[in-house]
Amino acid sequence: DYTVLKAAEVFKWWGPPDVGKMLGGEEDKDPEAEKEKEEERQEALRQQEEERKAKYAKMEAEREVMRQGIRDKYGLKKKEEAEAEAQAAMDAASEGSLTRPKKAVPSGCGDDDEEEESIMDTVMKYLPGPLQDMLKK
Repeated sequence: DYTVLKAAEVFKWWGPPDVGKMLGGEEDKDPEAEKEKEEERQEALRQQEEERKAKYAKMEAEREVMRQGIRDKYGLKKKEEAEAEAQAAMDAASEGSLTRPKKAVPSGCGDDDEEEESIMDTVMKYLPGPLQDMLKK
């Protein structure tokens, strides 16, 4: 049993968006209602995001409990603890040392206060005496 639709109803549903208004369909929607719907949508998105974060925080806590069990079983230490102990050992070793700590940049490779010779001075060293005198003038 197919119902025959009027042309106006067909255009209202499947036609361009303005056709429904021209044929006496819906008028402009209430901007307050649209604003309210948007706020509800934003709130729903925030709530979903909070639920997702809570879910992953719970999963991470469960993983951490499992990791700690493995560390306890095999006598392992957390990375942060191991790194902190290594740093403390290095500090303790250099604390009682009579020598100063090594520089990160070897001398001669970094910013030195020495003024470098110009190219002209270098060339002048290798020229014979009379030629040097001529070029100096």
